[in-house]
Amino acid sequence: MKHLTPKEAYAFLNENPEALLIDVRSEIEYLFVGHPKGAIHVSWNDGPDWEVNPHFVGEIKKLAGHGTDRPIVLICRSGNRSVSAGEALVEAGFQNIYNVLYGFEGELDENHHRGTINGWRHDGLPWEQC
Repeated sequence: MKHLTPKEAYAFLNENPEALLIDVRSEIEYLFVGHPKGAIHVSWNDGPDWEVNPHFVGEIKKLAGHGTDRPIVLICRSGNRSVSAGEALVEAGFQNIYNVLYGFEGELDENHHRGTINGWRHDGLPWEQC
């Protein structure tokens, strides 16, 4: 798995139109916090019990056309869940997995707030909210 900053991920997606951008956060985060434009939502884990989605790899295989070489860019809130999701995909044989460092909302600052240091939204990259 390779790691890209949000700006590098955005450039990579523009240069590789066949790549999939997968938002692995919960449905609530995806819908109400916002998400990168063009992102496809497939939860890695979700409430109420926050168990890992047993269909995650299968859903990605379907989206990727059952191939394992299509580039897949994963994003979550801060870049942690997407690493776990990426590891599962690598273990399943996917070859071109990219993790977005700092995620959509970024790392926590000294006041425990996100979005003030880094992240997709902080970097001014295109996003939308449902």
